[in-house]
Amino acid sequence: MLDLPVVEQLEGYVAQIVLGIGTSHTPQMTMDPGLWEDHARRDLRNLSLIGRDGEVHRYEELAKEATPSVLCQLDLEVYREKHERAQSGLNILELSLRATRPDVVIVVGDDQNELFGPEGIPAVGIFTGGIARDLPISDEHLARLSEGMRQSHWASHSKSGYEHRVHAGLAEHLTAQLALHDFDVTRIKHQPTGRSIGHAFNFVRYRLRLDEEIPFIPVLLNTYIPPNVLSPSRCYRLGQAIKNAVDCFDQDLRVAVVGSGGLSHFVVLEEFDREVLRAVGEHDTDAIARLSRSFFRSGTSEVLNWITAGGSLEHLQMRVIDYIPGYRSPAGTGTGMAFAIWE
Repeated sequence: MLDLPVVEQLEGYVAQIVLGIGTSHTPQMTMDPGLWEDHARRDLRNLSLIGRDGEVHRYEELAKEATPSVLCQLDLEVYREKHERAQSGLNILELSLRATRPDVVIVVGDDQNELFGPEGIPAVGIFTGGIARDLPISDEHLARLSEGMRQSHWASHSKSGYEHRVHAGLAEHLTAQLALHDFDVTRIKHQPTGRSIGHAFNFVRYRLRLDEEIPFIPVLLNTYIPPNVLSPSRCYRLGQAIKNAVDCFDQDLRVAVVGSGGLSHFVVLEEFDREVLRAVGEHDTDAIARLSRSFFRSGTSEVLNWITAGGSLEHLQMRVIDYIPGYRSPAGTGTGMAFAIWE
């Protein structure tokens, strides 16, 4: 457990985390399964495919090692069955959010050159402004996307734009408390001109249909862009510090925490994914510390969002709703799609 510093707690504080959610947000889940092969063609151009050895490979290298267990899953009927399972998992998460109706949702996600750019990419950022904007998408931008990505785009970005309410008070409190716990957090109060809040956060509002009246707080991790990427252990301790901060907030709030992204992609790593789910669910911090940082690159780095969320949810019981290895090519590319609830 994290040895947290003693902080002053205001008498009568009642804020508490009452629900946790972990969800993948891959476009595979929000496009017709008949377009998974179309989506797989993007993998041919991906020069950063992290294989089962934790090393970078080209598509052709991985395709040469195609296994019968993967090849037999490259079938439209299998795609449809997996897609249906994914919708079921997402619907359960949506219903859980609706039934719990939290006062605020803390969303732990990664930024992929969306809100931030090369001029500055913090390891950890918290958006504290009152409104986080998803900017409109032009027809020209949509036209450049593949058919599958166009079809799935609604779940990650609004074509007309959107203004998300943010609970600025709790966001400011989180920032101050995490600083007390020795986390170097960047406070983002004003959204840079022309920059949009990222898909990891929009997905919770659009696909999980979080009520527009419920504010959220974007906790932005840099998982994709080295070198300032937190280790798995540090992410878990960050989650523990978030829980401690919520516990000493002096408002009557029911808080939900969502880890958005992952699991493994753009190569499906089933054993890795299942071990992450086990370790997070059992609060096995030793196992989390043993996870090789070589895997936390490219898409699989989004697993850090789950680990951070899990650290804030130790007081709740994790239930994995489903894990779906979403293979889409002979090279084993795709997404490990996972859905979990802490309650």
